[in-house]
Amino acid sequence: MTEHLSFPTLLRMIDERSAAFRVAVAAAPSLDSDVPSCPGWTLYDLANHLSEGDRFWAHIVLNTAPGDERPSKDGLEAPREREALIPWLADATEQLITALRDAGPDRSCWAWWEPLASAHTVAAAARRRVAESLIHTYDAQLASGTPQELPTTEAVDAIEEFLATVCTVTIPWPGEPATMDYHAIGAGSWRQTVDAAGSRFTRLTTAEAAESKPTAAIYGTASEMALLMYMRIPNGSLRMEGDADLLQRLQDS
Repeated sequence: MTEHLSFPTLLRMIDERSAAFRVAVAAAPSLDSDVPSCPGWTLYDLANHLSEGDRFWAHIVLNTAPGDERPSKDGLEAPREREALIPWLADATEQLITALRDAGPDRSCWAWWEPLASAHTVAAAARRRVAESLIHTYDAQLASGTPQELPTTEAVDAIEEFLATVCTVTIPWPGEPATMDYHAIGAGSWRQTVDAAGSRFTRLTTAEAAESKPTAAIYGTASEMALLMYMRIPNGSLRMEGDADLLQRLQDS
């Protein structure tokens, strides 16, 4: 299991995953190709979404503070011709990495998540962009017919980042208290707890993972677990023990 990745490592991962995204876009039959993991989206829609996000967060980390109103994305639409789109994507990534580096990891900024397990900082924003680039590169590869397993280090961090940023909330859980254990085989284990106080997670040691008795538990590779969390593969595709309906209830909440 990895500790939090260093800020330079996060920037390198954004660069690498974004480059892989551009390769997939260049290799696809058409920008009108459907993206099976994003129903209703074409490859162009996906590329526009990722580049829009890169430019959006480049502005955020340099120009906002916690509590500000959500910035606008107006004027960030990508060109529709592939010859222009590829360099547009590269420029968006460069804008993001430059802004992150110039701002520095400890600067506070606006963010949409609750500042519980993920702070409203540039480092947390960079970590979020790694996960976005990772998952959307898989989406683009799927659209181009060349899906690849997620790199393990990035996948492990995406699992924990998802639990920290997306799942850690103070919104009360509407059902009975429950625990879900996620076991990325050979890479790490985590427990998500939901109750009247909301949702939170903890890392599990090897001993804790072996002895735990959660409401439900899921087992898979780090790549499979990250793809499952982002609903890129079906719930039933991984081995699950305990309450088989808990995952769906968590996704619906």
